[in-house]
Amino acid sequence: MDIEELIGKLDLGTKVRLLTGADMWSLPALPQIGLARLVMSDGPIGVRGEEWSSDDPSIALPSPTALAATWDVELVREAGRLLAAEARRKGVHVLLAPTLNLHRSPLGGRHFECFSEDPYLTGEIGAAYVEGVQSCGVATTPKHFVANDSETDRFTVNVKVGEKALREVYLAPFERVVRAGAWGVMAAYNSVDGTTMTEHRALQRDLLKGEWGFDGFVVSDWMAARSTEATAEGGLDVAMPGPSGPWGAKLEAAVREGRVAEEVVDDQVRRVLRLALRVGALRLTPDDATADGCAAIDGTALAREVAARSFTLLRNEGGLLPLAGVRSVALIGSAAAEARIMGGGSAQVFPDRIVSPLEGLRARGDVEVRHALGTDPRIRLAPLAVPCRALFLDAEGGVLAEHRLAGAEARWIGRLPSDVDTGRLAAVEIRAACLPDVSGPHEFSVVGVGAFTVEVDGKTVLDETISLTGGDPAAAFLAPPERRFTVTLTSGVPVELVVRHPRAKFTGMAFVAFALCHAAPSPGDDALIAEAVRAASGADVAIVVASTTPEVESEGFDRTGLALPGRQDELIARVVEANPRTIVVVNAGSPVEMPWLERVPAVLLTWFPGQEAGNALADVLFGDAEPSGRLPTTWPVREPDAPVLQVTPTGGELAYEEGVFVGYRAWERAGRVPAFWFGHGLGYTAWSYDSVAVTGKTVTVAVTNTGERPGREIVQFYLAPQDRDPGRPARALAGFSVVDAAPGETVVTTVHLPERAFQVWTDRGWSTVPGDYTVEVGRSVADRRLSGTVTG
Repeated sequence: MDIEELIGKLDLGTKVRLLTGADMWSLPALPQIGLARLVMSDGPIGVRGEEWSSDDPSIALPSPTALAATWDVELVREAGRLLAAEARRKGVHVLLAPTLNLHRSPLGGRHFECFSEDPYLTGEIGAAYVEGVQSCGVATTPKHFVANDSETDRFTVNVKVGEKALREVYLAPFERVVRAGAWGVMAAYNSVDGTTMTEHRALQRDLLKGEWGFDGFVVSDWMAARSTEATAEGGLDVAMPGPSGPWGAKLEAAVREGRVAEEVVDDQVRRVLRLALRVGALRLTPDDATADGCAAIDGTALAREVAARSFTLLRNEGGLLPLAGVRSVALIGSAAAEARIMGGGSAQVFPDRIVSPLEGLRARGDVEVRHALGTDPRIRLAPLAVPCRALFLDAEGGVLAEHRLAGAEARWIGRLPSDVDTGRLAAVEIRAACLPDVSGPHEFSVVGVGAFTVEVDGKTVLDETISLTGGDPAAAFLAPPERRFTVTLTSGVPVELVVRHPRAKFTGMAFVAFALCHAAPSPGDDALIAEAVRAASGADVAIVVASTTPEVESEGFDRTGLALPGRQDELIARVVEANPRTIVVVNAGSPVEMPWLERVPAVLLTWFPGQEAGNALADVLFGDAEPSGRLPTTWPVREPDAPVLQVTPTGGELAYEEGVFVGYRAWERAGRVPAFWFGHGLGYTAWSYDSVAVTGKTVTVAVTNTGERPGREIVQFYLAPQDRDPGRPARALAGFSVVDAAPGETVVTTVHLPERAFQVWTDRGWSTVPGDYTVEVGRSVADRRLSGTVTG
């Protein structure tokens, strides 16, 4: 029995049913051919599974920008293997990751979920991610194919991009992961040159499946498929979610009426069955290997290691880091006590533990750590951080099921817990006991869409229906509206809080997403900043953890600026004035302005560092681990300096007028100097670049650790055509290598420059440009230490 024989056993209706979600996250089982359900789940930093709830926790790795900042493909493969093990634990066959879109503009709101501004680095890190996950029998769907590099009007925007830029920049990472053997690709919401991607025959059928020979399946982004014949003929294989949508009976009718050839449906089914065979959801013979996944990996230890290796030391004047002989630390900032470990949106998971910087530093035990809030930049209140109960109620108020929550956030999207009788479900409640430690007016809020009542000790304090505004259908769970109310509480006197969310009868997909949020009384930012200054002045070292917020970096919207939110810049300036030994830890997924940069001796970028944030930070600050990250994107001084900024469409179109000049390529062409160049990052030791030898297109470099402690270096190789062509970048990354060395040790590393590095896209296809090139080797795109000549 083979796949072709199985296809022959299926009637048209059954084949079409296999191509649309049975629900939010799965394709239907076909027991008659031995096919199990195929389950998909969001990533990329963890595996959520079918229940988006703290009731089913997940490992939370650092953000994709952090993964790319390691420049370490083997470490990324190991992270992929961990995610595959998590997927298998949760019954997931397909991980909806990684994101291969580029950091075209620093205003991109989903910047943190992408790897880099550079297509080569994105492709290499993305390929390692894919290889790691799939080596354990779990599929990936690199996304969002293609040119989905910003969020504004993402469902409708038409991206205008030339063929040369499309091929050399935006398609390049996808081509790389297809060569790495990706089993899936996700089609984006946006249009490219007038055709929405789920219907884009030229890019999906002709290029992806034809020219590149991709034999996997193409799945729509959720709700991206909005037509029947055009999507089927355009190369889409699976329309998600289901069971409603543009396919089903409509596609079956289109085939029966001759508007779509049945051979198209057969190819779609063939690709789904091939996927099922690869992930172990289908066995053609008793001898077929079952995809059992990889051996268990210590997720906590790996999350800590990846975080530390991703941390990027931007500045370290006077060798302030690593800390030595420090007895007291003033740890300042709202993100010091409540770490921002991940970006918002579909990348969000619920880990079973989060180690804040405050917890991580205090756990060392040999340093006195005093915390001061300083200022709270968050626009919205944070979910009440106490253990809660979620009750599922029938129309008479009877309890159908009860589930524990780590905090006051209820989220079930796609399906409810298996013990809930959806036919009888009439309401969902969150019940929480709050023990205030401060007397006064406490602010609370409900975040969600629909009808809500809130009771405090049996007294109703809110009874309201909250409506959604805007045109993004995903906003109900990505950025739902907030309703606030104030309750006066007494320190030490517990209160019982109940949020009830009545629901209409559930039909189709389950959707429960709401939270009870809280903020204790605050003396105000002026008093908080003054308190932070006093703490800093009395400590050996001051550490300010500055962060973006969910209102700044998340899915569904782009950024409106690069300044740190709230009064954090003022806080940092005041603290460093009080204590010159100040370290600023930047807890952000993408660039922020740093007007205080020249006054602060040490700046450490931790990205969104995952669940082990605090432990990894303590490791790096005190020298137990080296911050070996390097910037995967160029960091501007000020927002207007960035040569590519535009993310807002005009008349429904977003023109990529910069062509191939994105990232450092654009900075160099514009002659502008950023705060920190692509590839920049300091460590805790020093390196000499000793020699370079070129043989054909193979480059060998010797580097020496000239410092006093072991270290890690990212050796970067840039290729620059000696015959300048204004249509080509001055140089481009063509290779990199991670090396480790003991003090005084010399390490030799070799890279082979890929043929594509010497090629450009022309009307006739890929063409190698002959002539001499300079291969430049160094520590960043602007810090090139050695060079040699190679012939194209």
